[in-house]
Amino acid sequence: MSLLNDLTGASLALNSRAVLLRLGAIGAIVSGAAGAFAYVGGWFSPGALTQARIVDRFERVNGPHPGFRRNHAKGLCLAGRFESTGRGARLSKASLFAAGQITPVAGRIALAGGQPYAADASTTVRSLALRFQLPDGEEWRTGNNDIPVFPVRTPEAFYAQLLAAKPDPATGKPDPEALKAFFAANPESTTAAALIKARAITSGFADDTFRGLNAFRFVAGDGTETPVRWAFVPEQAATTESAAQTARADKNYLFDEFESAVRRAPVRWHLVASLGEAGDPTADATRPWPAERTSVDLGTVIVTATEAEASGNCRDVNFDPLVLPAGIVGSDDPLLSARSAAYVQSFTRRAGEPKAPSAVHDAPASGAGL
Repeated sequence: MSLLNDLTGASLALNSRAVLLRLGAIGAIVSGAAGAFAYVGGWFSPGALTQARIVDRFERVNGPHPGFRRNHAKGLCLAGRFESTGRGARLSKASLFAAGQITPVAGRIALAGGQPYAADASTTVRSLALRFQLPDGEEWRTGNNDIPVFPVRTPEAFYAQLLAAKPDPATGKPDPEALKAFFAANPESTTAAALIKARAITSGFADDTFRGLNAFRFVAGDGTETPVRWAFVPEQAATTESAAQTARADKNYLFDEFESAVRRAPVRWHLVASLGEAGDPTADATRPWPAERTSVDLGTVIVTATEAEASGNCRDVNFDPLVLPAGIVGSDDPLLSARSAAYVQSFTRRAGEPKAPSAVHDAPASGAGL
């Protein structure tokens, strides 16, 4: 889904023609970002929604693709390690933050949407999912995206937005009146859409920044809790996509270029935690925290290998954001438990389905293998 449609403001108090044009643009942005987010497959709201209904809707929108994730269907596995700086040890008792600790990491880069064979596009939201394998059987699983905020605040708002932004088969565009009603009822989504539209789009995965978006809490050894949001910040300098990249006929150019980068040298991201202060929203992922908040470089994720999805690797991992080690706990953000519930539904469905090869499978595995 493209995020390049026009978005010129949050106000809906315009003449009728301008209203319709802007609603269509905002709807495309929020639809793309919502579809992009996070290994979601849907959210769960007791009594009103079920994770099964949301996953059903993703299937209807994208068509049947047995064996694939219902969202972020196109992806590539990666492996490497996390090297701690030791600076996180005062904030969290999680063992991976101890000074000198090296933790094995496996994961997946992916593109938003439920189409596993869609051509790569620079404007499609990208994701980075990671699985940290700590001692004594503990794990930390996290899904991150290259957007600055999430487009809705609650599971109910997500469900309403999904319906409002559903394209009319006759026009291929959402119903402008439905969008108008959605944004009138959810003004925070208008502001979030503008932030998403304004984000920097880099040349590929290796120079992109991936954010957790939801707030969590770090728990120190003495029980002190600190609200945090984190981002995986590339060590490689960010550049914009070149005209040559845009013109390429290769449907998998973003993935192929990432594989090539790893073959040349390990790709590195710094795990940077932003520390929340009193008044910073922890239950509203549409609102960014102030840029001046204290940040801590917790360590470096070093990717040394890539591999096409197959049995036994990242294809068969559920990157549930609430799989957390001691020392990290969820916040009061209502989207966290909703995402977790929907992941189970999506994973269970695809686990029992026949598998087809990933679109990203032509290049040989790089690095040491997985």
